Amino acid sequence: MNLVINTDGGSRGNPGAAAIGILICLEGKPSIKLKQAIGIATNNEAEYTAVLTALNWLLSKSTKLQPTQITWKLDSKLVVEQLSRKWKIKDDRMYALADRCWQKLSQLPCPSHFVHIPREENKAADKLVNQALDESKS
Repeated sequence: MNLVINTDGGSRGNPGAAAIGILICLEGKPSIKLKQAIGIATNNEAEYTAVLTALNWLLSKSTKLQPTQITWKLDSKLVVEQLSRKWKIKDDRMYALADRCWQKLSQLPCPSHFVHIPREENKAADKLVNQALDESKS
């Protein structure tokens, strides 16, 4: 089974109130939606946290799902290039987050690859981010 996972993270202010949104597509169909406010964070921290949260969810379900390949779609070129090890990570906090992602990626039973997509193609995950931010204010 090929999984496609769209993740997004955002903050209102940088740093500011932050949240994540995750859309997991099974067999080409949007199947699982996850959203969560994460407190105060930068945009980049939120983007990484979205990937980490999806990885944690996936590791808890991977034996049941048995994916053969995972495609990660993000609108953050920075996170895509850093997790693909194409760009250096100069910030210690970002490196720590990337390292946690790499450790979890190595535990998956199949290959993963990261794809940068335009923001317009990540609207569903972005909507989840904004819902989580709006819900955390009330």
